Amino acid sequence: MRPDALAGAAPIVAILRGVTPERCRTVADAIHAAGIRTIEVPLNSPRPFDSVEILRAHFAGDCLIGAGTVLTVEDVLRTEAAGGRIIVAPNCNAEVIRSALQRGLDVLPGIATATEAFAAIEAGATSLKLFPAATYGPRHLKALGAVLPAGVRIVAVGGIGASDVREWLEAGAAGFGFGSELFHPEMTEMEVGTRARLLVSACREAQRSLTGHRTEMGQRQ
Repeated sequence: MRPDALAGAAPIVAILRGVTPERCRTVADAIHAAGIRTIEVPLNSPRPFDSVEILRAHFAGDCLIGAGTVLTVEDVLRTEAAGGRIIVAPNCNAEVIRSALQRGLDVLPGIATATEAFAAIEAGATSLKLFPAATYGPRHLKALGAVLPAGVRIVAVGGIGASDVREWLEAGAAGFGFGSELFHPEMTEMEVGTRARLLVSACREAQRSLTGHRTEMGQRQ
């Protein structure tokens, strides 16, 4: 799964925990307008499969829509039936990973340790979710990246804000999942849009800065 799979999109997964089917379109529109193209509806939200189905139809392929907090194969099947194409989990469950991949779905299993990371890779995952990222920190991510196979991407999720983005990108994060930093059911659509723009801006500025720094370093060498 590539959080930035659509051209020009920010490397961000929007986690809409607690969103309702009645609000999911307007909330997602505010996020989409900011440049985010991957949206996850956690399954501990009200009627989550209804929201997945609504968003899938609403964006008609312009966004990657899926479910989060996916814990069972049944959850995978129900997400697919609702039109979801992304399976995001807080844990590493080989059956969930294989079930998603067998159905041609993108999958982002949760990992924290090297043991969990390699178990997810053995099950077929090529993108991993470091969760909760803030508990482990960028140094942990950098150490993991040093031993993982080339091409495996790690998305940092949990407790990361706009001011933290550059440090995580320097450590090797391929993208971010933003939950409460981006959306809470008590927020207005305007508030969500403001937060989304801030996070997108932070990601893009950090990416540009790091690209320029690496180019300068390469020229010096």
